[in-house]
Parts: sequence; structure tokens; C-alpha cells
Amino acid sequence: MSTRERIAAQRDRLAYEAARIILEQGLTDFDRARRKAAERVGTPDRRHWPTNEAVQAAVLTQRRLFLGRADTEERRRLRAAALQAMECFAPFSPRLVGGALTGALSPQTRIELLLFADRAEDVIFALIEQQIPWREAERILRHRRGQRCPYPAFHFLAGDLPIELIVLPPRALRDLPLDPITDRPFRGADRVEVEHLLSADQDEMMGPCSKGDAD
Repeated sequence: MSTRERIAAQRDRLAYEAARIILEQGLTDFDRARRKAAERVGTPDRRHWPTNEAVQAAVLTQRRLFLGRADTEERRRLRAAALQAMECFAPFSPRLVGGALTGALSPQTRIELLLFADRAEDVIFALIEQQIPWREAERILRHRRGQRCPYPAFHFLAGDLPIELIVLPPRALRDLPLDPITDRPFRGADRVEVEHLLSADQDEMMGPCSKGDAD
């Protein structure tokens, strides 16, 4: 095996181990999971570590392999709750981001929505109007050129599902913060796109046999 092949195999092993840590321990910080995996495997050289995207792909693979239909059901449950929340906060052009969008879920995954408003108070008024108890927080997101900006965030529960609303100014649409996994702009999915994802989840749950029976 060549050096390049050996390093690639090592990265694959680390991605698998990091994904296992995420699923077992409920971590949401992929970099922390990579560090833990590197400690276990004994690979201190970060140049030989997998990317966050590779770890995310490993999480998706392991969930499909070990959870099967339960994975699809959980993903659909989160997306359905996300869509309901998006309808409640429709005036703020909500976009779904994070694990509920990608499907890379862990026990600690929460529904994350980007909202766009001139003032965070407008979102607070919407929460009050809909009689939703919330907890105020702050979310720091990174932009291009390394800039890190704090944004107001509001946490609440929809049944047993945690939801986080991250409030960005409308001008942020021209300079979206970066996805911590991909390092690309955090575009997310709007309501129509989430509806399509839910439809695809439903088709996956039915499977080809069920579709044939329906016909």
C-alpha cells in the first residue's frame, strides 16, 4: 500500500470513529469528535484527519446501516416539526439548517432555523403572540474573511423537540454566515424545499413494495 493510500485509509478510519463517537455520545461539535477519534486511534497529525464533511457522510452511512427505517422516521419527525415552526415564523423568511436538514442526526440534534429580521424584538413579539415560552441566548457564526459575529438566538420546545431560532439581519442574505461543517455559506432550505424533503422521506418509508401494493 502506498503512502497516499495508507493516509486515505487512516482518514476513513478516523471518520468512522468520529461518527461513532457522535452517535454514541450525542456530540454536535464535529471537530471535537475528530479530536476524540484521533486520540483513540493515535493520529495527532491534523493533516491526516478527515474533513467535517467526511465525518458527516460517515454519520449518515452509519445511521442508514444501523437504524434503517427508524432513521428515516426520526428525520421525518424533525423535518415535520421544523416545517410547522417555519410556518409560524413565515414573516421572517425562515431557513432550515443543521442536522435536521442534512440528516446527520445525534441524540442532541435540535431543529435550527435562520430567521431574518431588522430587530430581534420582532421575533420576541411573534413568540409572545403565539404564547411560546422561550429562552434567550446568543449564537456566534463565522463569516468569510474569518469574521465571527454574535447573533440573538431563542430556544424553545415543540413537544419534546428543541428548536433554536437564530436571528440575522436581512442584509446577511448578501453575506450568509458559513456552515461549520462545509465552510460554505449557510444557505439552508426554505419551506418549499423542506416540503420536498418530507415527501422524499415519505416515499422512502413506503419503499418500492408498499408503492406496488398501493398501485
